[in-house]
Amino acid sequence: MIRKILIANRGEIACRIIRTCREMGIATVAIFSDADENALHVELADEAIHIGGSEPSESYLNMHRILDAAFRSGADAIHPGYGFLAENAGFAYIIISSGLIFIGPPPEAMEAMGDKRTAKLLLQGIPFVPGYIDDDQSDNTLVAAADQIGYPIMIKASAGGGGKGMRYVTQKNEMVEALAAARREAKSSFGSDDLLLERAILQPRHIEVQIVGDQHGTVIALGERECSIQRRHQKIIEETPSPALNADLRRQMFEAAVSIGQQIGYHSVGTVEFLLDEDKNFYFMEMNTRLQVEHPITEMVYGVDLVRWQIEIARGRPLDAFIPGGQAAKDIGYHPSGHAMEVRLYAEDPSNHFLPVIGPILEWQEPHGVRTDSGIRTGDAISPYYDPMIAKIIAHGETRTETLRKLDYALSNTILLGLRNNLAFLRRVLMNDEHLGGLLSTHFIDEHPELLGETVELDSFALVAAALTHQPYQEHWRNNAHRHIKHTFQHNGQIHEVRVQPHGGTRFTVLHGSMSYEAYLIDWTAPHLILRLNGYQQTVHVVHNSGAIWVHTRQGTTVLYWQTPMPLPNQRSETQSSLRSPMPGQIIQVMVEEGQQVKQGDLLMIMEAMKMEHRIEAPYDGIVESLRYQLGDKVPQDAVLLALKPVVEA
Repeated sequence: MIRKILIANRGEIACRIIRTCREMGIATVAIFSDADENALHVELADEAIHIGGSEPSESYLNMHRILDAAFRSGADAIHPGYGFLAENAGFAYIIISSGLIFIGPPPEAMEAMGDKRTAKLLLQGIPFVPGYIDDDQSDNTLVAAADQIGYPIMIKASAGGGGKGMRYVTQKNEMVEALAAARREAKSSFGSDDLLLERAILQPRHIEVQIVGDQHGTVIALGERECSIQRRHQKIIEETPSPALNADLRRQMFEAAVSIGQQIGYHSVGTVEFLLDEDKNFYFMEMNTRLQVEHPITEMVYGVDLVRWQIEIARGRPLDAFIPGGQAAKDIGYHPSGHAMEVRLYAEDPSNHFLPVIGPILEWQEPHGVRTDSGIRTGDAISPYYDPMIAKIIAHGETRTETLRKLDYALSNTILLGLRNNLAFLRRVLMNDEHLGGLLSTHFIDEHPELLGETVELDSFALVAAALTHQPYQEHWRNNAHRHIKHTFQHNGQIHEVRVQPHGGTRFTVLHGSMSYEAYLIDWTAPHLILRLNGYQQTVHVVHNSGAIWVHTRQGTTVLYWQTPMPLPNQRSETQSSLRSPMPGQIIQVMVEEGQQVKQGDLLMIMEAMKMEHRIEAPYDGIVESLRYQLGDKVPQDAVLLALKPVVEA
C-alpha cells in the first residue's frame, strides 16, 4: 500500500503531484533547497524536509540526501516528477534496492532508452533518421561522418534531451565549433559528452506519442501531441490532436510507439518522440521515460489524470481496472474528446535570444476558464538555479479554432508583473496566420523573426494609470485640486511628459502631448485599478517597484520608469562601454584579448548559466580595453565582463 509519497522535485510539477495525492488520500513529503525555503510546493505538502543548498548538486540531484529524507519521513514511495533525477536509472535502482517504491518505469528500461545511440542499436523494426551512432567520438570521425551523411546536420547529446547539447549545422566549417559547444553543454547537463549525428530534416514536425504500460504486459498509446513550436530546440507550445495526422498515419505511429514499449518491457507513463517530414514519413528520435511537461493536454482530451495512473501502475493495478468509461485499454487513444493546447510561460526575453531572466514576481494572477499549472505566488522570485518556466496554461475546446481563441483570451487575462517574460510573444505566435492554419515545423520561430520583437505600444490607460497611482503625488493631488502636476516617464527609450489636473475627488484632466483625457478613477484597490478615460472603461493592474511602474492593460504589459526627479533605474557611473553579465554564471570561453578590435556582432565570450550557453556579443564596433573575467571564472549577476571602447569612423 502507498500511503505517503516523497516528491523528489520542486515547483510546478511538485505542486501538481501534491494535488493528485490529496485527491487519492495519499500524504506527501516535499523536499526543498535553500532557494526554495518559502516555495509553494513546500507550503502545499503535508510535510517538508530541507536537503541542502541552492545548487541542484547540493539538493535536488543529491540522491543520498533525498533517500535519507524518505526514510526520515516514513515515505513508502518516491515520485521523481520530471527533470533532475527523473530519468536516472541509478536513482531508481537505489530506491528499489532500499525497499521503497519508485513511481516510474523499470530502471532497465530507463537505461535502454537513456542513451540515444544505445536505443537505436537496440530497437528493431523502428524507422530512424539516417545518421552516425558509433563509438568513435573524435572530431575527425564526426566531421567525416557528417560529410558522408550530407548537410545540414543535427548534433545531439547521446545521453539527454530537452534541447541541451543540440546544434544545427549547415556547413562543414561550422562543425568543429558546434561539436565543442554541444559537448560542453551535454557534459554539464547529463554528465556525458557523447554525441550522435542525424541528417537534418528541413521542415520537420515534432510529434510525440504518449504510451502507458502496466506491470502485466499491457502497453497502449494514449494519443499524440504536436510539439513543433520550439525555441532553442525546447518546446513552448504543444497541442493534441496534431493537425498533421490522418487516421492511417496516426495508427502507424501508435503501433511503432507501442512496439518500442513492448520491446523494452515498459511500465508507467512515457513518451516516444518522432520527427515527421514533409512527405509524411516519420522517424524515431528518442524516448522520454518519465512524465512530460506537456502531459496536461493529453489529460484534457481523454479525461484522465496521468499522475494518478503512474501511482496506480506502481501499486501493481492493471490498466483495464482504472481506465474511465469502461473502454478497452487498446482503444482509448483513438477517441480523444475535442482539442487541447498548452503554452509554457517563461521568465525570459524573446527579443534577446530568449535569455532567461531572474528577479521578483511582483504580481501573479492566473487566468480563469482554463487550466493553469504553476508553482509560484505573488512575492516569489525566479532564481538563477533552476529552469525559468513559471507556469503552463492549458485550454480545451471542441475544435482547434475554439481552443486557440480560449487560450489567447486566457493569456490576455494572465497578470505577470515584475520581470520580463514571453507572455506577449506567445500570443503573437498563437495568432500568427500560419500557426492558425496549422502550418507548423520546428523551424517556425526561426522563420518568423518578426514575432520576437517587443510590439506592445504605450497605450493611454498605462500612462494615465502610472501617473495617477504614483505614491509621491497621491496626497498632493488630493489636497491641491485645480493645480497641474507634472510627471515624466521613460518608455522604450522615449520620454513622455504627462500633466494631471485634479478636480477634487476622483476626477482628473490628463494631458499627454496633443491628447487630452477626462479621467475618472472609479476604484483603486491595489494593484487593481478601474479607470475610465473619455468614457472608455478598463480594469488595469499597476505595481510600483524602485522607480519602475509595471502596468497591465487589455493591450498587454508595459513598464514605465518615473523620471521626476529620479534618474532612470540602473543608470550606471560607468560609460556605455561596460558589458554586463545578465545573470550569475561561469565563463566557459573567451574569444578576445585586450587591445583587440572587434566588429558589431562578434562573439566575445560564452557564459554558462541555468545549464545553457549564452553568447556575449559585441553591441557595436570597438576595441577591447579590459577583460574583467577569464576562462573558468564564476561571475555574479550584473558584473562588468569587459570594457569595449567604441570605434567611431571619421
